Amino acid sequence: MTVNSATINSLEFSRHGDKEHSAFFEENLVRLLEERDKLGLTDLIHEIDALMISVDPEHSIKYIAELALMTPYHYLVTLESEQHWTHILRIDLDSPDILLREVKDPNLRGVFRSLNEIYPVGAKKPNSRYMGEIIRVDDLHSVVKLQQQREFRFFSQDEVRKLELPGNLAVSKPSPYTHNIVVYLEREPQEARVYALGVSVIRADAQAAYLEAKTLQNKLGVADLLLPLDHLATRVYSQNREVAILEYLSWSSYYFWGAYNIKDQNSSTNVTKSAHAIPESKSPAKVFTANNTPYFINHLEKLPSPTETFVRNYEPRLHHMAISVKDGEHKGKENIDFVVNAIAENGKGFLLDVIGSKEQGLKQIFSNASEHSSLIIEYVQRYGSFDGFFTQENVAKLT
Repeated sequence: MTVNSATINSLEFSRHGDKEHSAFFEENLVRLLEERDKLGLTDLIHEIDALMISVDPEHSIKYIAELALMTPYHYLVTLESEQHWTHILRIDLDSPDILLREVKDPNLRGVFRSLNEIYPVGAKKPNSRYMGEIIRVDDLHSVVKLQQQREFRFFSQDEVRKLELPGNLAVSKPSPYTHNIVVYLEREPQEARVYALGVSVIRADAQAAYLEAKTLQNKLGVADLLLPLDHLATRVYSQNREVAILEYLSWSSYYFWGAYNIKDQNSSTNVTKSAHAIPESKSPAKVFTANNTPYFINHLEKLPSPTETFVRNYEPRLHHMAISVKDGEHKGKENIDFVVNAIAENGKGFLLDVIGSKEQGLKQIFSNASEHSSLIIEYVQRYGSFDGFFTQENVAKLT
């Protein structure tokens, strides 16, 4: 391997939370981040440029409308290839895009569909899945070469073409721990994001659905209260928690922020964040949640098992995308309460009441899972003086 000079120390960040980790995790966290820094990968790998989501046929237009109402995302353009429509959704160039991919033929089979089909709930929507993140890099060839030397594997360019993914991307094989892919895109910071795929069109039905949803969003008075992504939360099996985190840190330029142990829910929530000096709105935190013990011990411990049950039903996958809500009040209510009430009155359900308080430093809530992507939207409002990312009490209630 070629060793380059590092300008970032990924081990200089403070640790948070109370979760104890294995000696294997602690030792290899240091080894992997030191190696990543010395190789120059931390300097070469930057923010999350886009999220990739796949849905079943006839679901993308309705999902565009749902996201246009519940988030700050705007419909930009559609890339048409032989077997897929890929809709590009964007907030601005300082926050990640969404590449929303719809399979045209319900009988189309492929590697991503096969990951869903062995799970009882996942199989009911075989093409509905979060695929992974596109991450900006300075030098695609060097990053891929260094990662291959570390035994990370990529689809060949021929395989990328057959999968109908943009040809200017380097695409990893799916993770054995999260079932997600990691994708690299070479781009200078001020350069436009371009996804080399198919014919570019503005679909009339997508544009109409988007405009109707944005009209409603503005009428409800929530448009100016919704900010970009805050974090992305993945659920994995208990035995894969530590290795999933270490694997993602090896692919990315993130560091381990810390973890909370939610003992009475038999779960832990683990946070990773960008080692670059950028806000979560530009590169969302990545959160990994897992049971403390595997499912077959639950009948002995008599503890709940919401995380492992989710994974056994859906597969290891992204559970929710968290949208920040602007700090402050609107019409006599905290902004998050105003947003949730307005959206709920227009037919969107939520899993629980808003939890947290100004005194605790933040408020949070989960929506119902989308019928189109199976993803949940979380809203989170942090107050100005809050020093942290979560509180243990909020995490326990959300779990």
